[in-house]
Amino acid sequence: MARPPRNKSPSKPAKITFWLQRLIYWILRGYLKFWTAVFLFIVSVVFMLNWVNPPITYLMVTEYQRLGTVAYRWRDLEDMSPNIPLAVAAAEDANFCAHNGFDFDAIEAALEEGSGRGASTISQQVAKNVFLWPGRSWWRKGFEAGFTVLIEALWSKRRIMEVYLNVAEMDEGVFGVDIAVPKYFRTGTQSLRLADAARLAVILPNPRGRSPRNLTGRLQRRASRIAIGGSTLRAEGRADCFLDKPTP
Repeated sequence: MARPPRNKSPSKPAKITFWLQRLIYWILRGYLKFWTAVFLFIVSVVFMLNWVNPPITYLMVTEYQRLGTVAYRWRDLEDMSPNIPLAVAAAEDANFCAHNGFDFDAIEAALEEGSGRGASTISQQVAKNVFLWPGRSWWRKGFEAGFTVLIEALWSKRRIMEVYLNVAEMDEGVFGVDIAVPKYFRTGTQSLRLADAARLAVILPNPRGRSPRNLTGRLQRRASRIAIGGSTLRAEGRADCFLDKPTP
């Protein structure tokens, strides 16, 4: 009686290929799990900061190490003069309520001029100030874009503006309007006039080299245009996304 043919065992190269495929699979699986966990952690932190005020930022830490002290005090947006966000929007991001984090018209204009000045929105600046570090590398800009998308998706425009006004550097070691306003003006944050808010907003591109108390003629004219721009934003309804609505 003829014996049934034996099943041939896999060849050695086939075994090596099989185990190599399994190894690659487990490496990719672990890699995917790791980055999924990192992404979910980042989303959770951004989501949480919609209600929890940032206790500190990277720039605050580095300034504390350099100066030995920093001044930072939180002020809710509803407890500020509306002139402050109006002036800052007019100075930094007039289309704040209209875009979803990126002002592509401003980016295109900046590229045509060969400069990045004026292309960064308030949302992008919040992403940089709260979650990242200063710098101009492509890595940092890529992370900034990702965080900008997240905060625009998870926060309201009012919250983005509120965080910006509290963590923005206003002088060496000075962060937020609630420290800067009494420092520069003889009034409180709740009662700042639009003209003075414009003088404060004009220093934001270079807070260590400018002071609202001693503006050059060019910056004084710029502050006047900012004040007019703030009034225009309010009159045209282009600030409704962050201003309190009047009670009927």
